[in-house]
Amino acid sequence: MANPKSKWSKARTGKRRSQWKLTLPALVRCQQCHSFKLPHRVCKECGYYDGKSVVEVSSK
Repeated sequence: MANPKSKWSKARTGKRRSQWKLTLPALVRCQQCHSFKLPHRVCKECGYYDGKSVVEVSSK
Protein backbone atom coordinates (compact mmCIF):
# COMPACT_ATOMS: atom_id res chain seq x y z
CA MET A 1 0.00 0.00 0.00
CA ALA A 2 1.27 3.48 -0.87
CA ASN A 3 2.37 5.81 1.90
CA PRO A 4 3.04 9.55 1.68
CA LYS A 5 6.76 10.42 1.55
CA SER A 6 6.44 13.43 3.83
CA LYS A 7 3.93 15.22 6.05
CA TRP A 8 1.97 18.13 4.56
CA SER A 9 2.45 21.41 6.41
CA LYS A 10 -0.48 23.13 8.12
CA ALA A 11 -0.17 26.07 5.69
CA ARG A 12 -0.41 23.77 2.67
CA THR A 13 -3.44 22.01 4.17
CA GLY A 14 -5.06 25.36 4.99
CA LYS A 15 -4.51 26.63 1.43
CA ARG A 16 -6.34 23.63 0.03
CA ARG A 17 -9.21 23.89 2.52
CA SER A 18 -9.66 27.64 2.00
CA GLN A 19 -11.20 27.03 -1.43
CA TRP A 20 -14.33 25.39 0.05
CA LYS A 21 -16.62 28.39 -0.02
CA LEU A 22 -20.16 29.06 -1.19
CA THR A 23 -20.79 31.20 -4.24
CA LEU A 24 -23.95 33.11 -5.03
CA PRO A 25 -25.90 31.80 -8.01
CA ALA A 26 -25.81 33.98 -11.11
CA LEU A 27 -29.29 35.42 -11.56
CA VAL A 28 -30.64 37.17 -14.65
CA ARG A 29 -33.93 38.95 -15.30
CA CYS A 30 -36.59 37.22 -17.36
CA GLN A 31 -37.26 39.12 -20.59
CA GLN A 32 -41.02 38.48 -20.34
CA CYS A 33 -41.95 39.10 -16.68
CA HIS A 34 -38.69 40.64 -15.35
CA SER A 35 -38.45 38.28 -12.37
CA PHE A 36 -35.08 36.79 -11.40
CA LYS A 37 -34.22 33.33 -12.74
CA LEU A 38 -31.20 31.12 -13.36
CA PRO A 39 -29.59 31.62 -16.77
CA HIS A 40 -30.43 29.09 -19.52
CA ARG A 41 -33.49 27.85 -17.62
CA VAL A 42 -37.23 28.21 -18.18
CA CYS A 43 -38.75 30.98 -16.04
CA LYS A 44 -40.81 29.50 -13.21
CA GLU A 45 -43.10 32.54 -13.07
CA CYS A 46 -44.22 32.83 -16.70
CA GLY A 47 -42.91 29.66 -18.44
CA TYR A 48 -40.98 31.50 -21.15
CA TYR A 49 -37.51 30.62 -22.47
CA ASP A 50 -35.69 32.63 -25.16
CA GLY A 51 -38.80 34.71 -25.84
CA LYS A 52 -41.01 31.68 -26.51
CA SER A 53 -43.70 30.10 -24.35
CA VAL A 54 -42.34 26.65 -23.45
CA VAL A 55 -44.24 25.59 -20.34
CA GLU A 56 -47.85 26.29 -19.44
CA VAL A 57 -47.85 27.80 -15.92
CA SER A 58 -50.95 27.27 -13.80
CA SER A 59 -52.33 30.30 -11.95
CA LYS A 60 -52.00 30.44 -8.19
